[in-house]
Formats: sequence, structure tokens, C-alpha cells
Amino acid sequence: MADLSDKLTLAIDIGGTFTDLVMLDSVSQALTVSKVLTTYPDPAQGVLDGVRALFDTSEVDPGRVGRMIHGTTLVTNTLIERKGARTGLITTEGFRDALEIGREGRYDIYDLFLQLPEPLVERRLRLEVPERLYARGEVLTELDEDRLRQACEALKQEGVEAVGISFLHAYMNPIHEQKARKIVQEMMPDVALSVSHEVAAELREYERTSTTVANAYVQPLVERYLKSLEAGIRQLGLSAPLHIMLSNGGTCSVETASRFPVRLVESGPCGGALAGAFAGEQAGCDNVLAFDMGGTTAKAILSVDGEFPVTTESEVARVYRFKRGSGLPLLVPVLDLIEIGAGGGSLARVSELGLPTVGPESAGSNPGPACYGLGGQVPTVTDADLILGYLNPDYFLGGTMALDVLAARTALGKLGDVIQMQVEQTAWGIHRLVNENMANAARVHSAERGLDLREYTLVATGGAGPVHACGVAERLGIEQVVVPPIAGVASAFGLMLAPISFDFSRSYVARLADLNWARLNELFSDMEQAGKEVVGKAGVLEEEIQVSRVADMRYVGQGHEIRVPIPSGDFGEAFQDDLQEAFDAAYRGLYGRVCEGVPVEAIHWRVTVCGPKAGPGEIAREVKTGQAFKGRRMAIFEAGALEVDVFDRYRLASGFEIDGPVILEEAESTTVVPIAWRAAVDEPGNLVLVRSGGGR
Repeated sequence: MADLSDKLTLAIDIGGTFTDLVMLDSVSQALTVSKVLTTYPDPAQGVLDGVRALFDTSEVDPGRVGRMIHGTTLVTNTLIERKGARTGLITTEGFRDALEIGREGRYDIYDLFLQLPEPLVERRLRLEVPERLYARGEVLTELDEDRLRQACEALKQEGVEAVGISFLHAYMNPIHEQKARKIVQEMMPDVALSVSHEVAAELREYERTSTTVANAYVQPLVERYLKSLEAGIRQLGLSAPLHIMLSNGGTCSVETASRFPVRLVESGPCGGALAGAFAGEQAGCDNVLAFDMGGTTAKAILSVDGEFPVTTESEVARVYRFKRGSGLPLLVPVLDLIEIGAGGGSLARVSELGLPTVGPESAGSNPGPACYGLGGQVPTVTDADLILGYLNPDYFLGGTMALDVLAARTALGKLGDVIQMQVEQTAWGIHRLVNENMANAARVHSAERGLDLREYTLVATGGAGPVHACGVAERLGIEQVVVPPIAGVASAFGLMLAPISFDFSRSYVARLADLNWARLNELFSDMEQAGKEVVGKAGVLEEEIQVSRVADMRYVGQGHEIRVPIPSGDFGEAFQDDLQEAFDAAYRGLYGRVCEGVPVEAIHWRVTVCGPKAGPGEIAREVKTGQAFKGRRMAIFEAGALEVDVFDRYRLASGFEIDGPVILEEAESTTVVPIAWRAAVDEPGNLVLVRSGGGR
């Protein structure tokens, strides 16, 4: 990659409530941060406002920026809110309803009124053309090009902006999709086009078609957004290449992101995961639960030795947010994040059963929590934390945004009247409830994977993460919490740690004993060559490119696979035993046993091609001079209302220690250290919170 030894790196993360920006100076290793409200309907405006504020604060030349990385929730929000392009689907005759039929299984067998997610393409825009391949890729029926042209004319009349093409078994042989692509481009040159063998070259018809359609649905919006954003930052004097965060924890070029925008579906939360692992490593922790709680949502992920689990069985736009199977399936590689519908802006209400509930709906940045004074009327987690005394109304965002205590009390009072509780009791109930919701999601996730969270350290990031970290840790039996510097904008900092990367996959189903080694070698060669072209265009030098391989394997007769790391190099007969041993090790790690004598088959073969991992080095830490003690204020804990010390975190030197309850403030976040916890500042500047005893 280009020499960045005297350059600046700029990272931008758009969340549902705030847009975070972090800039790293590679010479001084100093960080400069900015946090602004996310703007709607055009989030690019908030980014540009934040960039201006950042350079006004730092007084550096924008021309010194050598790399920019951007993470966004735009794709996820577009799919959830159904605000994408008018999309058509061209598919194999007889398969127009694959999107509606979905899977055979029910995600809730006891729900008599089960709702399935509405397809992104309405039925009259799903058009069929005669063509057919055998399951192994041989042509059974040639593509009817006349019918295809008729379908194009019909979609033109309907005014579609995007088209997805998904033919049966095209992952085995793309010949018909390639012909269809040329004809559609010829007849509809202005529409965005997504073709299944390029977007998701894997078996499972419903999932592959769903992924292709989702890619087409968001493509025009993402392309316009990225062009607008790139033009805006160029006008501000930044000429560095812009890289976009992918869901797999890597980055890619704007061109690649525009072609495959569905790969950005978990773009934003990945930065928090990378930052959490980095902070854990600095604090000497091998097993980390990276917990990132912002203004709209919270996400968490388990990391061992800095590595993250990756899955291709993801969903978006669920009918019921926490019910797997109720959303639109996507065959894209994503970090295996724990989804938690909780953030500072999560709304507190009374459910249909008359019980208090928090989230998953959020006030976002507009109208925001009641205390923002922007029109919000429904109480949120932030309102509750303010009334509990955890947040300083005069020092939110470093004092640039005042919080309205009276508005928060009024909103909480309305809810309190319904549940017959005082304002402070209502606030305490909301705080405890959201902590339990987040802890419960982590419990389920770890139980499904056979992991004991008591062996992990919780690393808290996000604006609201350090406020709730100890409460969540207590409920999980975790004894240590780490809060890194600039925790409130850690997701943006984490983007800097992502390498340029892209994933490829192909389906080739065979038992290990029956593998065609020549075919397998050709398959990997094609994927690796395509990957080298993608990351090379993004600026990675050929000698820096790294390749890793994974196979999705299972016992014959099973319905689902596990991911198995496999070696590189040319495959031959001698590799059969290596593949079997790799599968046995992965299977035993997950389930504690193997099934002797049962044959194993491979389903998908995957390649990740990436550049070198980004290493920011040792971040410079400036301890401000002056009195760290800011005063005392009342805050509510399990034991009741207590007067607690408040400290300025920026003025705490390494080696500082104090017992809770205490509150440690910084511009982007606040760390709440409850009773029975002890806080210390380590050498890199992390707050290390250790539970010293007692109960909840």
C-alpha cells in the first residue's frame, strides 16, 4: 500500500443517532475526535459537518489525509424501512414465488398468526423466462432470449430502477445469467443490475435469490450516497482514497461497495468489534466480549486472541427482531454479532401485556430522547440515565449539547403514572431492564456456542456502553470490564484497524472421498485471482496480499454445515486426511464429540483475500494538567441515592485507582463504577474495572 508514514488516517462511522469521526496522525500518534448528530434524510450532510468540525479543531491541512475509512448503517436501515429502489426480478420459469414461499420451517411453531417478511419485489414485478440447468450445471433448456426481452420491456413499462437476475443452479454454471446480463444491459442501460452468480454463488435457491434482490434493491441508493459523499469530501480538500467497511471486518473500494452494497449490511457495528478486540489485547486479555452500545442499538461479539467468528447465515429486517428465521436471509459473510435492541435512544413503553418494555424501537437523532430538547416525548434509556445522575446535563458531548432534565422527568413521569411508580423508580427500572435485556442476549449467544462468559473480559465502547457495562457484566458473572480511551467513538477508531479484504464463495457438493481435486484447484484459483484483482484495485501491493481458505462441511445427512479452516496450496489425494482432521477438530470444538464412521461432505468453498492488517501502533496519550476531581453529585444505585465523586477522565494518570461508586466523565462517554467495583487506569490509558465483591 502507499506509504502513510507521514499521513493522517480519517475514520467515519454513521450510527442511528450520532456520526463519529476519528483522525490519527501517524507522526505524533495523536487522535482527534468529533461527534455530531446524524442527519436525516441525507446522512452525508452530517459527515461533512463533522469533517469540517474535525479540521477546525485540529488545524491541520486536509491534504495530509492519506486514507479514509467509512462505516455506515445505510444498507441495514434501507432494508428495514423498505426505502430502496423499485426492483424487478427475472428468474427461471416456475420459480417466481421462491421469495414468497421461503423455507419449509416455521420460525415459531406455536404462533398461529405467524408473519413472514414481505418480499422486496412485489409479485407482478417478478417475471419468469424459460431456461433450465441440471443441478450439476448441464443445460437442460436453453435460455429463451425472446421471452427475456419481453420481460425487460414489461419491467421498463413498470419503471423499475433495479433488476435482479437469479436462475436455478446458476451457481454451478452462470452461462444463462451471463447471456441475460448482456440483454438486460442492452435494453435497460440505466437500471442497477445484480446477478446471482456474482452476488452469492452458492446453492439454496431462496437464500441466493433473496441476497441478489436485496443487493439490487439498495444499489441505486448506495451508489448515489457514495458518489455524493465522495464529491463532498473532495470539495473539502481531501484527496485520499475512500475505503468502505464491509460486514466481514474488512474494507473495500467505493467501486466494489457500489457493486455489492449488500456486503455493507453490518458495516457500522464491525468497527466497535475491532476496537474492542484491540483494547482487550492492550489490556492483556485473550478472551473478550466486545460490547458496543450507542444511541440506537447495541452489538456485542466474542473474540478469542483477536479473532472473530464469521457467519454467512445472516438476516435483516426481521418481523420479530430477536426471532431467527423471521427476516430476509442474506448469503454474505458477516461477523457473528450478538444483536441487542438497546441503545441510549431505545424507547421505554408499556407492552400489550401491560408490562414495562425497552426497545427495540429507538428515538434516533430525530426527535431523539426527550432530554435532547428536539421534540422527543417518549422516555428513553438516556433520559433514565440522566435522572439517575449518571450523565452530566451540562457536559454532554463535552458541553456542546445541553440536556433538558425537566423534559426527561416529564417523559418519565408519564410512563411512571401508567405503571404507578415515581420518576426515579421508573428510571431505575428502565436502567435495570435494559441491562438484563442485553445480558440475556449475550447468554443465549454464548450458550448456543458452548462458551462460558465468566472466562471473558467485557470491553465497553459506544456512548452508552461504559454507563451500562458493569451492570451487564454483573448479570453475566464477568469480573472485569475494560473501557478504552475515546470509548464513545471507538467504532470509528475500530475502522482504522480493518484490512482491505473481500470474500468469495463457490458451491461444490461432494463427499471428501469423491472430491475432484483438479476441479477444486481450479475453483480456488479462480476465486483467489478475482480476489487479488479486487484488493489490488483498492491499493494493496501484490506482495502484501494474504489468502485464507474455509470450507463449509457436514456429516452426510445433516441439514447445516460448520465452517472449517483449511490449508492453502494445491489439493490432491493426500489432502483428504487433512480435510477430515480439520473437520473433526472444528466439530469437536463445537459439540465436544465426533461421529466415528459417518462420511463427511463439503458444501461451500470460501476464500478471503486481504491486505496486511492495519496496526496503529502505540496511541499517544495526553494526560491533561489540572485537578481531576470535578465535584460530587447524587446518583442512584442498588443501595439507593448516594452522593458520589465525579472525575475528569482526561486528567487521570496511569496508576490512578479508586473504589466505586464513582463517575468518570469524558466528552464522548461516561463510565459509571457502581458499588463493589474498583477502577484503575493502566499504562495505555484504559480504565480497568474489577469487581471486588458483593452482589447485584
